Amino acid sequence: MVQPNSRGFAAGTREPLLRVDDLHVEFDTPRGTVEAVGGISFEVDPDQTVAVVGESGSGKSVTALAILRLLEGGWISGGQVHWDGQDLVTADATAMRRVRGDDIAMIFQDPMTSLDPLYPIGNQIVEAIRLHRRISRRAARERAIELLEQVGIPDPRARVRSYPHQLSGGQRQRVMIAIALACSPRLLIADEPTTALDVTIEAQVLELIRELQREYHTALLLVTHDMGVVAEMADWVVVFYAGQVVEQGPAARVLGAPRHPYTEALLSAVPTPATDKALPLTVIDGAVPGLADMPPGCRFRARCAHAWQRCTDEPPLFELGEGRQSRCWLREGSEMDGAPVLPAADLSPAAGREVS
Repeated sequence: MVQPNSRGFAAGTREPLLRVDDLHVEFDTPRGTVEAVGGISFEVDPDQTVAVVGESGSGKSVTALAILRLLEGGWISGGQVHWDGQDLVTADATAMRRVRGDDIAMIFQDPMTSLDPLYPIGNQIVEAIRLHRRISRRAARERAIELLEQVGIPDPRARVRSYPHQLSGGQRQRVMIAIALACSPRLLIADEPTTALDVTIEAQVLELIRELQREYHTALLLVTHDMGVVAEMADWVVVFYAGQVVEQGPAARVLGAPRHPYTEALLSAVPTPATDKALPLTVIDGAVPGLADMPPGCRFRARCAHAWQRCTDEPPLFELGEGRQSRCWLREGSEMDGAPVLPAADLSPAAGREVS
């Protein structure tokens, strides 16, 4: 009998669609070369939604851009990005042009900086289609109208002539989704796709992405800081902190029983319908360390309520079974459960605080 592997598939029957293996990304700064991403590894399986979560400065968007080699001012200094039998890190420009848009497409968080204000939206969708498909302009235009209808743009035959500034924020994001899906990619990378939208439009856009995923059988790599979105959308969760993976595993397990203090802190800061409005919101004290000021040992220890002496050494990424991983000494094994917890003052501000 074939046994299932840690990702839920029968061993040897299914390969990951995307595998990021020990990825390192560096940037030049006035303070010298800094590492923004330090040894990131994760996989995306066919038809799966993987959420990459963490605060601003955790390396989420840099990782997404590195996958498609769209970094500005930075470079991949190590690791591999496996896609369809090739390593995208070493692929030539021709291969990358074929992959971008055709195999892997990206939805950026701000449509106004991604859509060209000088051209009607229909022209921009047509350009995306004809870049990868040998079809006439008329056929591409009909496909653009069809896509606008699919993403819920009203009167798409007229709207195809509209300019970006003539659309609402939600409509512009829908146009970005239409462009991303123009060539039926196998993987969609969505970088904070609903950040600038109100909650009602956010819910509509997320539902649209989910529906189109099912229709196109597209895997989704969702970059977000919103744990509510993660709970709604994700099959698998990868938690980033200060350029490292600190926890990953099946969404239900990670959200239901987090094994890293940072994940616990992120979840405790999420307001819920049951939250008493009279109580202050719990937040994580401090901030993600700067790239040029990365502390030794555990990178989260200065903000961690559970920090202890061992945290001055950098923890490895422990395997916890069922594909779960955690970068925390307190999760090394049962013998660590009784480890002494230091007061926050012993390691600089650590414990989460409450603010009104």
